[in-house]
Amino acid sequence: QVQLVESGGGLVQAGGPLRLSCADSGRTFSSYAMGWFRQAPGKEREFVSVISVSGNVTTYADSVKGRFTISKDNAKNTVYLQMNSPEPEDTAVYYCAKGSTGWSDWGRGTQVTVSS
Repeated sequence: QVQLVESGGGLVQAGGPLRLSCADSGRTFSSYAMGWFRQAPGKEREFVSVISVSGNVTTYADSVKGRFTISKDNAKNTVYLQMNSPEPEDTAVYYCAKGSTGWSDWGRGTQVTVSS
C-alpha cells in the first residue's frame, strides 16, 4: 500500500526558510510525477508545485514562483519543497501527492504557519 508521509512543517517567521519533505514508502516513486498542494483555513486546496517523473520539469503556482523550489531524490523516495521567503499568506496545511494522469495518492499533510 502506497503511503506518503510529509514532514518538516512548523512555525516559521516570515522570510525564514523552511523545507518540507515527503517520503514515499512505495516502490514506484521514480515512475510518477510528484506534487505539492496546500489548504489554508476556510479555503479550498490549491496547487503549489509539481515535478515531472524525470525531475527535469517543474511548475509552480504564481503565488510561490521564485520563492519555493521543488526537488526529488529517487534514491530516497523523497520529494522536497524548499520554502524561501515564506509569507503569512503561505500559512496552510501542505500535502504531497503522487500520480500520472491524475493525483492518485495523497499524504495526510503537514501544518506550516508563517508569523509576521
